[in-house]
Amino acid sequence: MADFITYPLEESYFSTFTADVWNSSIPLPQLLAMFAPSTSQGGSHQVAAVPWRPSKPFPPQRYIAVAAQVVYHGISRLPMVARVTLTDYRGNIVFDSFVRPTQPVSDYRTAQTGLTPQTLAAAPPFPDVQRHVAQFIRGKIVIGYALWQFLSVMGLSHPAIDTRDTALFLPFRRSLRVRANVMLPLVTLVNQLMGRNYGLHGEFPEEEARATLDLFRSCEQVWEGIIASGSWPCALPPEAYANCFT
Repeated sequence: MADFITYPLEESYFSTFTADVWNSSIPLPQLLAMFAPSTSQGGSHQVAAVPWRPSKPFPPQRYIAVAAQVVYHGISRLPMVARVTLTDYRGNIVFDSFVRPTQPVSDYRTAQTGLTPQTLAAAPPFPDVQRHVAQFIRGKIVIGYALWQFLSVMGLSHPAIDTRDTALFLPFRRSLRVRANVMLPLVTLVNQLMGRNYGLHGEFPEEEARATLDLFRSCEQVWEGIIASGSWPCALPPEAYANCFT
């Protein structure tokens, strides 16, 4: 996988942060407070005694969370989508479908996914599922983990400004002291940041969608506040997947 590229936020955004902020293990709430746009004169960034609480910039119906299961084709293990799940802002499933493979499957990953040839034999064809997913995410802010992988296996693209990728959110990564070219598994993010176990009984896209949704909602106001201030709070996805974003 290609290295992550850090998007250059405005220089003034870090003007009062010392190097120790990024080289120390700082509790996530404190780090999020440091990222919060300041309301004080002169643009200084200080941790206020009262937590920063901006108004919600988008209504709940604007968001949709996504996740997919994949199987593999050939000796090169080309990923193919086998199941896709979408949930609304409250975690309610709005779309869930198996997907008939477009190529012969070399690995169903049955131990992790529970998928078998019988599971997918009568599934809807990929173009039908792709069309439904495209309709659901059009005009939405898409929440997920490693969204470039989801968009790639679905053969879709989405406006980058309307993505919220928990794998790339810089406060998460810096709170856990993640190196620039390392992507922490979702199970680690959920465990370390939310104190919750995830994926104990296998890989299920509805569980993944809800886990990423919970991570986003845990810091939604800060995340959206940074974007509203004109900055971008995430690293960039691998360059090889640039065509997944518009």
